[in-house]
Amino acid sequence: MKKVRKKTESGADCDNPWPAALRILTRRDHSQAELRKKLTDMGFDSEQVHTTLQRCAELGYIDDARYARTRATSLMNQGRAVGHRILVDLRQRGISEELAKHALAAAREACDEDALLADLLARRFPDFDDNTAPAKEKRRVVNFLQRRGFAISRILDQLTRKGIATDNEDR
Repeated sequence: MKKVRKKTESGADCDNPWPAALRILTRRDHSQAELRKKLTDMGFDSEQVHTTLQRCAELGYIDDARYARTRATSLMNQGRAVGHRILVDLRQRGISEELAKHALAAAREACDEDALLADLLARRFPDFDDNTAPAKEKRRVVNFLQRRGFAISRILDQLTRKGIATDNEDR
C-alpha cells in the first residue's frame, strides 16, 4: 500500500523526492540509509529515491563517512556514548561496520575517555564515594556508566582514583 503524500506549500502534490530530501537535510545531517528510509516512508518511488540519493551524494549533501565521524565525536563529547555503544548507534543508523570503526577511532583521538569519564562521574554523581557508598548505589553508578559504553575496568579504575582523591581531600 502506497502512502499518501502531503501537499506541498503551493498546494500541488509533489512527485519529486528532491525537495523533500533538501527539507530533511536542512534540519540535520543524515546517513544515506536514514534519508532513504524517510523518503520511502513518505511514499516516493524507490527508483526516484535512489536517483535523489545519488544526486545528494554527488553534491556532498550526504556523506556517510562525515556523518559517522560527526555523530561519533558528538556522542563522545557529550558523554552520551563511548566505545561499543557508539558502534551500536552508528549501525542502527545504517553506517557500515568499517565506517563505524573509523569514526570511533577518530572520536577517540579527539576525546580523552578517561577525562570524559571523570567529568561525567563528577557531573552526574558529585556526592558519590566508592568507599562509603552502599552496594546498591555502586551498582547503579557502574550500570549507568556501562550503558554509556565505558569498559568495566575503566569505570572501576576511575572510581578507585576518585575514592583516593576524596580520601586525600578529607585529611
